[in-house]
Amino acid sequence: MTDNSNRISGQKDNSVYLISIAVTLAVVAWGYWAPENFGAFAKALFTGLTKYFGWGYLLTMNVFVLFCLFMAFGRFRHVRLGNPEDRPEYSNASWFAMLFSAGMGVGLVFYGAAEPLIHFGNVPFGAEPGSIQAARDAMQISFFHWGLHPWAGYAVIAMPMAYYQFRRNSPGLISSLFIPLVGQKAVDGAFGKIVDVLAIFATLAGITTSLGLGTLQLGSGLNEVMGLNEIPMSGVGNGIVGIMEYMGLSRTLMIQVGIIVILAVLYTGSAVMGIDKGIKWVANFNLLVCLGLMVTLFLVGPTLPIVDSLMTGIGDYVSGLIKESFSMAPYGGAYESHLQNWTLYYWAWWIAWAPFVGSFVARISRGRTIAEFVAGVLIVPALGSFTWFAIFGTSGLHLQLVQGIDIAAQVTKDISVGVFALYQYYPLGFVMSILMLVLITTFFVTSANSATFVLSMYSNHGDLNPSKSKMGVWGVLMAALAIVLLMTGGLQNLQTVSLTAAPPFAIIMVCACISLWRSLVKDEAEGKL
Repeated sequence: MTDNSNRISGQKDNSVYLISIAVTLAVVAWGYWAPENFGAFAKALFTGLTKYFGWGYLLTMNVFVLFCLFMAFGRFRHVRLGNPEDRPEYSNASWFAMLFSAGMGVGLVFYGAAEPLIHFGNVPFGAEPGSIQAARDAMQISFFHWGLHPWAGYAVIAMPMAYYQFRRNSPGLISSLFIPLVGQKAVDGAFGKIVDVLAIFATLAGITTSLGLGTLQLGSGLNEVMGLNEIPMSGVGNGIVGIMEYMGLSRTLMIQVGIIVILAVLYTGSAVMGIDKGIKWVANFNLLVCLGLMVTLFLVGPTLPIVDSLMTGIGDYVSGLIKESFSMAPYGGAYESHLQNWTLYYWAWWIAWAPFVGSFVARISRGRTIAEFVAGVLIVPALGSFTWFAIFGTSGLHLQLVQGIDIAAQVTKDISVGVFALYQYYPLGFVMSILMLVLITTFFVTSANSATFVLSMYSNHGDLNPSKSKMGVWGVLMAALAIVLLMTGGLQNLQTVSLTAAPPFAIIMVCACISLWRSLVKDEAEGKL
């Protein structure tokens, strides 16, 4: 691979940037003007993909896990992602805080208490719903969905991108992964542009829908904790409400729009400040709040059952990993519905998010050895997710099974208030609810500011220190799209459409594995390692 710095500094072609915006606006316009047609198309497309390519999602995600473990223990484990003399730019704590916050976002908060409770009432493994075995199976399923597989998907993008960026001076573009496979000319041409446009669309659609869904959870939480919808307005507030009502918009929507505007200011501002002064600081703060909430609930909640659940959950996860990783539903039944609504949906979501998260993780991983990288990106985050679900999931199931409180019904009715409903039954519940609102905000901001940074890299020819003006454009565009989609009820439809990027990206990710291996073998043969 040759020096590709000219692709960054000399190239002035903005076609990827402009085409990406045009494609996204066209999709959103479709969702705005014809929401029912858009929704039907999105649902049919995703259903078809999970039905006919579901095996592909499972197979490729398994390949990614095996590839990461093979690299961590293989002959290239001591190779650095960068030059041999490079050392990590960020401390282990800051590095982990940034990659964990970008990779999981508000998902952990949204599903931490809710997913085990939902599976508890509808376990696909055959246990009687609501039984003790159902609770154990529910934790195993949650561990599986948030364990090694999602992080392996991120890692197989991040590893080669970091290697190429910091050792071969390649641009921070997904298309750069193909240079060892198809050559520089093809990557600079239409093929490379299609890959990069696809990456931008998947990133923008995924983060926009996360912004909208995070806003819904924040709105629900504020209403649960503070009764926000019932607070009387006065003065200017009454005037704003009157204008919104005249436009046919509800007060709830007005609150949601306000939340989006505040979040947009936070994530765009921290992205513009850069990694060292903005993104890293927010991620470090986010990790502290996250740890504080986990420790607090661990102490005031069912402490011993949480420890037992973590131990049992890890054991069930490891013992059932191979079986669950390859399980399909060849004969139909309840498990087929579970696969489509949960496992395959998650796998498609992780694959669609891999370009953005992988690109950001690559950007902050200069100087890490491959073994160190896999441990930090694959093993440690999975253990963190297990601990989170053990604390929040067990606290919810303990209320249901031991104390006889039907919290599962509350969560099933409205998943966005799950964790806030949980807090009502534990000491310091109000304090933890306030901190959870802060955590939801910081979790989303850390995902969105890294996405804003990566989108600017993609649309600035892969520059690792992209234009601040483009960050501003992407930040404002994400907020505007989220507001439009909230007003039309099209968030879920855009999210579903973004998941259709998963099949081509699964192929891209397989190519990334082949590309990295070929490059390492070539560099070893030439004595460059």
